[in-house]
Amino acid sequence: MSGAEVTRAGLRGERPGSEALFGNGMNGGPDGGPDGGPDGGRRRGAREAAFTSYYGRPVLKVPHWAATDIAGYLFLGGLAGAGSVLAAGAELTGRRGTARAMKLSSLGAVSLSAAALIHDLGRPERFLNMLRVFKPTSPMSIGSWLLVGYGPLAGAAAAADVTGRFPRAGRAAACGAAVFGPAVAAYTGVLIADTAVPAWHEGHRELPYLFTGSAAAAAAGMALLTGPLPENGPARRAAVLGTAAELAAMHALRRRTGMIAETYRQGTAGRLLRAAEVLGTAGAAGAALRSRRSRRAAALSGAALLAASVCTRFGLFHAGLASARDPKYTVEPQRSRPGGVGRTG
Repeated sequence: MSGAEVTRAGLRGERPGSEALFGNGMNGGPDGGPDGGPDGGRRRGAREAAFTSYYGRPVLKVPHWAATDIAGYLFLGGLAGAGSVLAAGAELTGRRGTARAMKLSSLGAVSLSAAALIHDLGRPERFLNMLRVFKPTSPMSIGSWLLVGYGPLAGAAAAADVTGRFPRAGRAAACGAAVFGPAVAAYTGVLIADTAVPAWHEGHRELPYLFTGSAAAAAAGMALLTGPLPENGPARRAAVLGTAAELAAMHALRRRTGMIAETYRQGTAGRLLRAAEVLGTAGAAGAALRSRRSRRAAALSGAALLAASVCTRFGLFHAGLASARDPKYTVEPQRSRPGGVGRTG
């Protein structure tokens, strides 16, 4: 017991140095200020404590998605959608070899993309259940219906080209798939940005453009890799434009997201995204300078562009998981906003 007692005249018998301590067990300096100064008025409240979460646990539930399913789904959907645009352009300009190659690759990519999504869902009927409603404000609902509308058109275009039957219907299907193609390539960026994962949510402005540029570069790479050499002019131009758009969007994403941009530079995500920049730049340069006359250069450039797009999607996937694991990426950006925690008057 301290021996102090409360009387009508006040506290009697108290001992110096036994005052209650503020904050993390510190009243401040010897003069009462937070750093040893004479600012005794600060003793009324605690100093702003460094952020720690409850038992060091993540604030968000970290997604338990498999990288091969979700990152693969993001890559394959973009390749399919942008590939259909190139296929329709090649069809309408008489580049039959490129048109057939891109129709087949788009059909294969969207089929594998749907398989990856269904594998992640666990049971096929869960995908069918998403089609019970049409909700314009839900990226998941819109994306499900986009796949339902795009997939049959891509399949019909490829089947008509391979069999040679119903050429007019096949051309119409190819044009229809090209109409859906840009939305199929871009909506996955909107989809992941509509989550609470900090690295994805904070990048909601740039991710659709980043995904579209990456998809265009991947489709151009597929055309360079599989199409005839004399027909690869549009693919070479698409490779340069798509890579430039992807790099510009990635630069804007890192610049605008502040401290969350750390997740794009560190660990597995950082290594993958740096590899994507190197491969994309090399592939675009090879496509522009060497792919016109050299079949080997065209194939190498196409493979580099495809690999760059894969690295981009997997890098963004791992950056999102890293940001969800560390609670500071959830709380600190909220504090830094006007009116956020720790910033109020």
